[in-house]
Amino acid sequence: MEVSEYLKYRKDLLEESKDEDGFTSEPSFINLVLPSMLEAKLIDSEECNESYYKYDSEKLKINGYLVNESGERLQLFILNEDSINITQTDDDLKISQKNYYDSQFNRATKFLNKAIKRHFDDEIQDSSPVKALVSQISSSHGIDQFDVIEIFLISATATVSTRGNISQPKRFEFDDDTLKISFAKNNEQLQKEILIIKRLIDLNFLYSVLVSQGNREPLTIDFKNNFAEKIEVIKAADEDNFESYLCVLPAKVLSDLYKKYSSRLLEKNVRSFLQFRGVNQGIRETIRLNPEKFIAYNNGITITSTGKETEELNGKIYLKSLTDFQIVNGGQTTASIYFTNKDGFNIDKVKVMAKINVAKNVSEENLDDLISKISQYSNSQSKVSNVDLRSRNPQLTKLKMLSESIITPTGRKWFFEKSKGDFNTKLRIAGSAKSRIEKEFPKQNRFSKEELGKYFTAWGDQPYIVKKGGEKVFRHFIEELGGEGNDKKAVEINRNFFETLVAKIILFRDLEKIYGQGKNSMGQIRSAVIPYSISILYKYFDGSKGDKAFDLYKIWNSEGLSNDLSQYMTNLMQLTNELIKKYSQSDDLGEYSKKRELWDDISTSKEIAEFLNTEDSKSIFEKYSTSKKELEKKLKPNSKNKEVDFKFLKDNINIHCKTSEFYKKINSLLWENLTDNERTKISNIIALIQQRDNLTSDLISFEENLIQKIRIDQPEIFDKINWETNKLLEETFNYIVKKYNASIDKSENVISVFEKVGSIAKHKGIKYDSVFSEIGKNLNDGYSPTTKQIYYASHYVATIKN
Repeated sequence: MEVSEYLKYRKDLLEESKDEDGFTSEPSFINLVLPSMLEAKLIDSEECNESYYKYDSEKLKINGYLVNESGERLQLFILNEDSINITQTDDDLKISQKNYYDSQFNRATKFLNKAIKRHFDDEIQDSSPVKALVSQISSSHGIDQFDVIEIFLISATATVSTRGNISQPKRFEFDDDTLKISFAKNNEQLQKEILIIKRLIDLNFLYSVLVSQGNREPLTIDFKNNFAEKIEVIKAADEDNFESYLCVLPAKVLSDLYKKYSSRLLEKNVRSFLQFRGVNQGIRETIRLNPEKFIAYNNGITITSTGKETEELNGKIYLKSLTDFQIVNGGQTTASIYFTNKDGFNIDKVKVMAKINVAKNVSEENLDDLISKISQYSNSQSKVSNVDLRSRNPQLTKLKMLSESIITPTGRKWFFEKSKGDFNTKLRIAGSAKSRIEKEFPKQNRFSKEELGKYFTAWGDQPYIVKKGGEKVFRHFIEELGGEGNDKKAVEINRNFFETLVAKIILFRDLEKIYGQGKNSMGQIRSAVIPYSISILYKYFDGSKGDKAFDLYKIWNSEGLSNDLSQYMTNLMQLTNELIKKYSQSDDLGEYSKKRELWDDISTSKEIAEFLNTEDSKSIFEKYSTSKKELEKKLKPNSKNKEVDFKFLKDNINIHCKTSEFYKKINSLLWENLTDNERTKISNIIALIQQRDNLTSDLISFEENLIQKIRIDQPEIFDKINWETNKLLEETFNYIVKKYNASIDKSENVISVFEKVGSIAKHKGIKYDSVFSEIGKNLNDGYSPTTKQIYYASHYVATIKN
């Protein structure tokens, strides 16, 4: 991997994090990076609590913090502000000395030490964004709660080793520290050691997450070097795709693993159906009263991995390490052991039965399926949610199809990034078309699958789940779509669903702009105020027992908030901001807003009741109110039409637009590294482009994987290809989709609309005019046009201005 790729990606990140004035602030850059950390499972939520503090003379700094889902881990974030300075040269951004990062980490560790020793007590004002964090760290309750403090240094720099003039990517590991602290609990003076973990989030890491498309960084557990006791295993099975081992694990091993890695131990796809929900009372009682009988009473845990190291001594097999370690059954057992030990109960006599399944000779996709099935079938004790959180989830696939097919009233499309890095890869291979693609899909018209959960759930009565963020809210979203949520009824994902979903996205994002960030913001609790405010609006309308519904189509049609609705929501957010402060039972507003109790108190408060009874409220309600019955009538015309899936055609057009020359050059540049089968498939793609025919689904999948492989292994190849995209073909595709959408929105006859276009083409003497009649008939029957029909239609589109 060339370091230049990292630096190119930095430019993309800085561009993506700019505000409307073209400025990249520290909070905006951190918020852009956090989803990648969530993707890698380093954090449980991307909803960081902003707590900016900087004191240059003492070299102290902190930007924000999170508390993990199970509560024992405090995660601190510090941004290297120099790394996002646009004046930095490429040489400035190549870091080869570990002490450069050490000095950055020291700013956070100095802040931490000073906070714990209560040196900030007289320095930090109550209004300071960092006050809640300092109060928590310095309190006996906080010291008792946190066993691990994890410091993440976010630095938009490339970590390299330099030999001569050549820079190669390098990875720095930072040693863990321990902090010995005395504190009072129940009138008793206690001592504890807090584990301090330091993790660098540099361009190397961020780029790796980007190109991995959601495949997390494998977790390798070194049993031989990290644990004093040898782990003996017995080989139980050796099949084509996996081998199984049985062993007995000391509870101390599991407790230490949980302390070090927390939820990263969990299986990566169906990974959090049980979560680490705290202590199971039965497990706790067994540890307390009969620790030596634990192995008899407990079903044990199931572990999967993709690689193992063992050693044989005196005829016995011992485990040395496991690669891509995941607990797929036994998360609650592991957490219960940890928290019971944390509460002072001895676990030295506790043993746990473990089954270890090591996958072999299996692709990444088949590995996902294998692990998913092991997860599902090994969790017979608890109700398991079978929702698929992966990008190939069928509901997400349907949404991707709709995003390719539906155009807004002003003729724009929304880009749904179903897999991490989709859009960035699209830009990377675009060549001269990059600026056109960026203009076609500005960041306000793009959304990821993780963001969907937040936007969808905010329009409901559980804003505290939105505040929790991460997989918690995404799982809620997927369960609601699939009928495993509160309604127990699957959501029909169609044109109506997509359009109202986009309206919810627009509402949420416009409120983010109104609330603001940093010094000029409404406050420091934006990530709580916005979902709480939206939920208040929802509760009055769709969440009420009556027939009232909020007309989201007004937002869809205008593609934004009207002035009166913007002002109304500004007033509501200002009130909500104050009510969160008033009704919170903790100084840590960000963390307390994740609790249902706060929502219950605010939603039933007299202040909200009075606000909803004002003249402004009545005016907004009258303008945006519709009955649920009226809304159903409005939706019926669309539901009669057969939904056309344009995705297969769009995939074909994307490949045809690159032209045969692009693939000829790919074939030439990669010739030595290609198998005969790959060369044949590239030749088939070239031939079908020249014949203007549809590619098969197999060839489309092959092309996608090939481009992704080049993106990971040899991205510089894209810079060696000079090619001109077939812009007319893409314009023709967009013209057809726009015409189709307009006819649906106006409830016009699709066949007649396209026959009219054909008549105009015929009148102008343009050949292939009859193709429009064929296209109209296809669309009316629910089928997309063929690639060849788009080529024929382009003769007419070339003569008009879209």
